[in-house]
Amino acid sequence: MKELLRSTDPTVLAFASALLEGEGIDCFQMDVNMSVLEGGIGIFPRRMMVREDDYDAALRALRDNDVPLGR
Repeated sequence: MKELLRSTDPTVLAFASALLEGEGIDCFQMDVNMSVLEGGIGIFPRRMMVREDDYDAALRALRDNDVPLGR
């Protein structure tokens, strides 16, 4: 797995997930349960991971749709 994007904005993550699903690319969000430690205020970014083989296609799909990568 390779990190594709990092964001604290759940709308960016949802949009990116939908785009990747439409392209047939599996993705996985990490750090989703960090809200327990932060008290639910959203200060810790979540990471979206993809398979290394899919990374280039996934990155191209996000850039083509102006998704902020948040690095």
